Amino acid sequence: MKWTDTLDIAIALDEAHPDVDPRYVNFVDLRDWTLALDEFDDDPTRSGEKILEAIQAAWIEERE
Repeated sequence: MKWTDTLDIAIALDEAHPDVDPRYVNFVDLRDWTLALDEFDDDPTRSGEKILEAIQAAWIEERE
């Protein structure tokens, strides 16, 4: 997965952290958790606030 695979990342995060409410995850944790995903393979420096917002939004939508 790359940073642009926001839906895939959201699904993987939801599976990895089922007890977490994505509405309250800060971007530092979101970035760290994304980097820790086994399937994730992208440059850690390429993340930014817009990408993290998109991942968080996709995760919230996935939960609903």
